[in-house]
Amino acid sequence: MPSNVFAVIVTYNRLPLLQLCVGAIQSQTKSPDHILIIDNASTDGTDAWIHGISSNIIYIRLTDNRGGAGGFAEGIQQALVHGADWIWMMDDDAEPLPNALEELLFVSNNPSHIYGSVAISGEYTSWGLSLVNKGNIGVDLIEDIPDRARVQFLPFLGFMIHRDLVNKMGLPDAGFFIAADDVEYCMRAASFGAQVIVAGKSRIKHPKAITYTLQLPGRSFTCLQLPPWKRYYDTRNRLFIARQYYGLRFWTHTIPASFLRLFGALRYEPRKLAQLWAFFTGFYDGLLNIKGKRHPFWHIN
Repeated sequence: MPSNVFAVIVTYNRLPLLQLCVGAIQSQTKSPDHILIIDNASTDGTDAWIHGISSNIIYIRLTDNRGGAGGFAEGIQQALVHGADWIWMMDDDAEPLPNALEELLFVSNNPSHIYGSVAISGEYTSWGLSLVNKGNIGVDLIEDIPDRARVQFLPFLGFMIHRDLVNKMGLPDAGFFIAADDVEYCMRAASFGAQVIVAGKSRIKHPKAITYTLQLPGRSFTCLQLPPWKRYYDTRNRLFIARQYYGLRFWTHTIPASFLRLFGALRYEPRKLAQLWAFFTGFYDGLLNIKGKRHPFWHIN
């Protein structure tokens, strides 16, 4: 079994959810050695609650909200400083089932790879998983996920990485702020020869992503339902990834797909003018490679 496992949680103004998450981690059949909480400058009493707990929690409160990307970058860095071997990452709205870490550690036998729990909502996955050995076919039902399987990507929801791999490939890109930072991290890991492996019996409760389908001639196109401020980051960060990893497909696939997502947002989602503004500002910053927390600058909410 791997030793010195740190559970890293990033939180921001969601104390009731954080309390459930911490309680679930403390109730694991195989407990992590430490719980490290990165607080993105919450104002809801998170710091007072944590300071009242007597447990193995390391609490770091940032001076500003750096989003999930900045929070996880800081969390991994701090876990390494405190001596972590394996780092098990999740948001504050994750609720691991009691045997989640034990099942994950059971398949995590190579520090050169990334491993992850399955985020679930009822009988479905919270995020679609693409199985590599099945031709990257998408899987939505929990029962269809093998005990151990290679996947294309894993979200930062039960995502586990070894310190040796972090030292090779670096930290998540804090400039993403939120959205697709985990996708970029998986793609970067693959460029270092790492596989991304899901443990089908390691499960974490998490709200299911809301999607809708655009029917196109000869194919369908799945879109995420997002508020405008998240639309900005989703649009921008997809361009960051495509420019770095996709080559010519940046122009032939990513940009056309971006406009298809805009079409879907304008057809199916509320606040259409705000969606339009979020898309074009995100597209502008993505083309110019402008990173960081930018939705306040563009007055998007």
